[in-house]
Amino acid sequence: MFIEIHLALLENSAWANMFTLNETAFWIEKILRPMLVYIALIILLRIFGKRELGQLNPFDLVVILSLSNTVQNAIIGADNSLVGGIVGAFFLLGINYAVAHLKFRSPRIEGFIEGKARTIIENSLINRQAVKSELLTAQDLNTIAHREGFDSAKDIEKCVLDSNGSFLVEGNTRTSEENFRREVLKKLEDLTDQLSEIRNQKTI
Repeated sequence: MFIEIHLALLENSAWANMFTLNETAFWIEKILRPMLVYIALIILLRIFGKRELGQLNPFDLVVILSLSNTVQNAIIGADNSLVGGIVGAFFLLGINYAVAHLKFRSPRIEGFIEGKARTIIENSLINRQAVKSELLTAQDLNTIAHREGFDSAKDIEKCVLDSNGSFLVEGNTRTSEENFRREVLKKLEDLTDQLSEIRNQKTI
């Protein structure tokens, strides 16, 4: 098998096919495809919201994974050569760099592309309009709370859905103090157990 692979690499056709575009592909196509897909994805994410980026449940993760596989053929087209892939990746990174540069230069463009942060919970009160707009269920809010170490969404003082899909969470002062008290008690219990073990070892 090793000999067959070695002989295949020595053939001129193998190297020629590797470093040339497929005869059905054109350079302008390799440039435009990743750009159009990039722009389309930005528009779709703006339309359908940012919850998929937060990946609150397995379904959101499935959507993200399936999305990358779905647009793969749209980016590369009928050409799957090495050169075609490198060209597509280059212009995909290029347009992302250009967009990042525009965002850096203009906050207005940044707000237009990414949208604005949305307050989900304020003063422990749920913003029903924001929750409805982002399609966040009660279980989703509890999942957000659990990620931050809280028992439920009731323990959240403020929750903001950032433009990049992440959730910025602040807990109630009462809840924070309660968590601190629990941690102190837990450490005291651990120290008590360690002292008991040391005493037992000395007794033996």
